[in-house]
Amino acid sequence: MSTSPASLPGGTWTLGDRTVTRFGYGAMQLAGPGVLGPPADRAGALAVLREAVALGITHLDTADVYGPHVTNQLIRTALHPYAGSLTIATKVGAVRDEQGGWPPARRPEELRRSVRANLENLGVDTLDVVNLRLGDAHGPRPGSLAEAFETLAALRQEGLIRHLGVSNATAEQVAEARTIAPVVCVQNLYNLAHRQDDELIDELAADNIAYVPFFPLGGFSPLQSAALTAVAARLAATPMAVALAWLLRRSPNILLIPGTSSVAHLRENVAGAGLVLSDDDLAELDKIA
Repeated sequence: MSTSPASLPGGTWTLGDRTVTRFGYGAMQLAGPGVLGPPADRAGALAVLREAVALGITHLDTADVYGPHVTNQLIRTALHPYAGSLTIATKVGAVRDEQGGWPPARRPEELRRSVRANLENLGVDTLDVVNLRLGDAHGPRPGSLAEAFETLAALRQEGLIRHLGVSNATAEQVAEARTIAPVVCVQNLYNLAHRQDDELIDELAADNIAYVPFFPLGGFSPLQSAALTAVAARLAATPMAVALAWLLRRSPNILLIPGTSSVAHLRENVAGAGLVLSDDDLAELDKIA
């Protein structure tokens, strides 16, 4: 099955000098349990990546810390040499420890080492998009990002990075980053149930900056949301389809990166995101927040 980017749900968005599909793919789930080690089904993981591109998806999200190194190496094996239309966004700012944790790694030398690892494992000379991961596993934390973001801005000037973004960031950190270098995207937790970034999304949209919700379906289940269950049942759709479609309707600058290790699930996500929601549906879903 092969489609064009324009036929994917949501159409496209301009990310810096790159045109990407608003429906993208997040590679995190391709690593092993706990995002550590290789996948149980390597052939299946490679098939998912190739199917994503075959479906017309031109925005992949990854990080060399996934595995670590696993997802980037899978992407390289599956898709290199990369199509000129493909944009790969990665993240820096954390490492993995022996307990499976994600301790921060934002000192200049750590960021440079991470950028080099991403370049090597993806097999490229320049990274399309690099997001600086801030905060911790519990969410954003206040504090200046100046030293870390200035390091990435310098690497951008050196030609190793094309575009910059921030992840798990407060609105104040986003504003600070924009005083240092151009920001093309913000990647934060956001979904029907977690809407703390509503104001930030609208501000970014006004400035043509993308907002990329991670774990877009996390934080609630059909059993926890009567409104989501009711809308899904009325539309003969899954709660996941409704949640994805809602995100695409929420704002034109929202880019989706749902992840899966299954080709069938990937196709279901793409089809589900194309669900048409009425004004009544949207009003009912808004009650969740």
